Amino acid sequence: MSSERTSDQDARGRRAALFDVDGTLVDTNYLHTVAWWEAMRQAGHTVGMREIHHTIGMSSDKLMDRLLPEDRDRSGDERISTAHKTLYAEYFPRLPALDGASDLLRTLADRGWYLVLASSASQDELAAMRATIGADEAIGAVLSSDDVEEGKPAPDPVEQALEHAGVPARDAVFVGDTVWDVVACVKAGVRCIALRSGGIPPEMLVEAGADEIYRNPADLLHHLDDSALGR
Repeated sequence: MSSERTSDQDARGRRAALFDVDGTLVDTNYLHTVAWWEAMRQAGHTVGMREIHHTIGMSSDKLMDRLLPEDRDRSGDERISTAHKTLYAEYFPRLPALDGASDLLRTLADRGWYLVLASSASQDELAAMRATIGADEAIGAVLSSDDVEEGKPAPDPVEQALEHAGVPARDAVFVGDTVWDVVACVKAGVRCIALRSGGIPPEMLVEAGADEIYRNPADLLHHLDDSALGR
């Protein structure tokens, strides 16, 4: 975790922009899909790429519960998760930031928004993504999967982000890319802007409860004044 909890005095009048990272600021969802597919294949499980892709954004335990047989030997889940992390880590040196990601963060910070990254990624994965985004000076706080008891679609990551920003739900906007981001926001009572950069069909994001949808960070930045982050 990169910052301490904000005091009430410091947070007075603050607005918070909360961001998912995988698929929202960095183009990693398909890399995760391939890494999970290979990790499960090595463990003897055949799972379709489409099914895996649509679970990206969930915490690892929920992802495996959704994709793997209920009667499996769960003692192997940790090996699958470790294999996924090892395979995915091979991409760390060349993770691609999405178009407009760093400019969006810096613009929001310049406009007075307090930025919190609320990711389901582990600390080392998050560090690699922050390095490729290159806008750490704009970020006020960072939460990884290690900082919450239950990952998305539970509201815990969103609620923890609100706590560290020191703002109520009405003064925050979350930006994510998956159905699980949107569901977590709905449960937490936070407005959610969904980006299509994670590869999820827009109709699924709308059905989950997204307030607005944009193509990627650059598209959101282009329409910022008309969005929930500009009004």
